[in-house]
Amino acid sequence: MKRSAQVFEYSKDTEQLAKFAKALGHPARIIILKHLSNQSCCFTGDLLEVLPLAQSTVSQHLKELKDAGLILGEVNPPKVKYCIDMENWKIAQQLFSTLFREDFSKIDCC
Repeated sequence: MKRSAQVFEYSKDTEQLAKFAKALGHPARIIILKHLSNQSCCFTGDLLEVLPLAQSTVSQHLKELKDAGLILGEVNPPKVKYCIDMENWKIAQQLFSTLFREDFSKIDCC
């Protein structure tokens, strides 16, 4: 008997939480966010002083954080100024908080 394929859709919150979690999944990105949290904004060159990485690597990490919506980048030729997207940061805090409040101890497994 052939199984029919079912279409499964994740909730918007679940997809957004996964996007935030993926963006936070690298130590360099955590350092970038911590650095940005201590000041109103910074430029890529400022981050090169904090991270022992090539500019192209730092730029890729910034792109991942920006694509996830955790930071904003404002082009100010020839530089880009970055800051934390506070609206999305609050959403991320709420989504992670909801996940971490889940009581998985009630599950009898292994």
